[in-house]
Amino acid sequence: MALGGAVAPAPTQLMEKSKKELTDDKGISEGGNTFEVYKPNAFTETAKDNLSTFAADVDTASYSMARRYLQQGQLPPTHAVRVEEFVNYFKYRYTPPEEGAFTVHLEGAPSPFNARRQFVRVGVQGKVVSRSQRKPAHLVFLVDTSGSMASSDKLPLAIESIKVAVKNLNENDTVALVTYAGSTRDVLPPTPATDVKKIHAALDTLVAGGGTAMGSGMEAAYKHAVKKAAAGVVSRVVVLTDGDANIGPNLSPKAMLASVQKYVSEGVTLTTVGFGMGNYHDSLMEQLADKGNGNSFYVDSMKEARKVFETQLTGTLEVIAKDVKFQVEFNPKAVSRYRLMGYENRDIADKDFRDDKVDAGEIGAGHTVTALYEVELTGDAPQELATVRIRAKAPNGTEAKEQAFPLTRANLKPSMDAASSDFRFAVSVAATADILRSAPAAEGWSLGTAQKLAEGAVGGDADRTEFVRLIGQARALMSASASGR
Repeated sequence: MALGGAVAPAPTQLMEKSKKELTDDKGISEGGNTFEVYKPNAFTETAKDNLSTFAADVDTASYSMARRYLQQGQLPPTHAVRVEEFVNYFKYRYTPPEEGAFTVHLEGAPSPFNARRQFVRVGVQGKVVSRSQRKPAHLVFLVDTSGSMASSDKLPLAIESIKVAVKNLNENDTVALVTYAGSTRDVLPPTPATDVKKIHAALDTLVAGGGTAMGSGMEAAYKHAVKKAAAGVVSRVVVLTDGDANIGPNLSPKAMLASVQKYVSEGVTLTTVGFGMGNYHDSLMEQLADKGNGNSFYVDSMKEARKVFETQLTGTLEVIAKDVKFQVEFNPKAVSRYRLMGYENRDIADKDFRDDKVDAGEIGAGHTVTALYEVELTGDAPQELATVRIRAKAPNGTEAKEQAFPLTRANLKPSMDAASSDFRFAVSVAATADILRSAPAAEGWSLGTAQKLAEGAVGGDADRTEFVRLIGQARALMSASASGR
């Protein structure tokens, strides 16, 4: 069967046939997993509103969860796909800053999907802080040991993940371990990360059983973390769970989110790491990490555990800029309309861009943040297409500093082939995500075109090579869905 012409079907064709029901926190449950519902950004007429404002996001959970669906022979639910988390899963070769917290890289090229449009990329590279130079880290691992965590891809994988993290910590770092099931248990007080034998022994005692008192577990973990919070150190709670929360106090998502946000002001950040399928509460895990000034990951294999706990968690523990906001001001004389691909859950009111009390995203050492726009040009000659502004606070600061960068026609390549490989790959990833989530603006787009674009930008990278294979699996599944099989 020829699959090369597979295009994005109507939204209903991509939805799983499992029963769907709205949950109490307005998420949607699909196959037992709960996702937040976000409407894809539509095109905006520049003459009516020329400002696009959003917060930085370096989460990657959406991509690794979608990958798991595809590897199991299923298209991911449309609501599980967040474009920015697909794009930011991958490494890009942006030049790091010689001074300051980050550099900005702007590029654009004609769309291979629509002759009237251009893609424009805003890429940010955070400064790199070596393992030996970073601040001491005090990590409290909060592990869900409820009965639902018994399968091999949940608690056993979570335990091995923590062992990977411990191996990559420094002599000045500490590790504490709290578990929650029907009740909360302090398994290990703050212990030097160098005492590997003691930490491993504590981890090896963990077994799954009982209900899920997530709320009380969070409170216990934060009590440890607050004691270690101080200027010049990193104090972070790392939650490892399948995202279910069914008994115990302080259970409502709103209550937990309020509690997490309170501890941020005391110097404690939060990372959430999801495991398993069937009752995974994706929307809650993402919101908790957002309010906790941390990151949300999803681990589906030992390979992903090493990526998250060896590179992304321990390698980027130190926050280099907080409350990072982007605002792109398009020139209506040059750009007739635009749309931001993804970041729907990071939307910020234009008037709040310079309000430093409004919470935004964080960038860790070595992090890259990439955002893509689709734009339609007016055809007129103005050189300046837009001004990209970034506002951010120092890690312990209260007042943000603002930088501005011009996006001009000089940043636009004459063809997609002339663009950098990083740009071409990022466009392929964003387009694939938009097709998988049935974004109206991507109707009729071809996964075959996206795959060809990615194939020419792999550059020997293992994650990129895997992505090309995943597009092939998605094409086969979409073709089968379209033919009614």
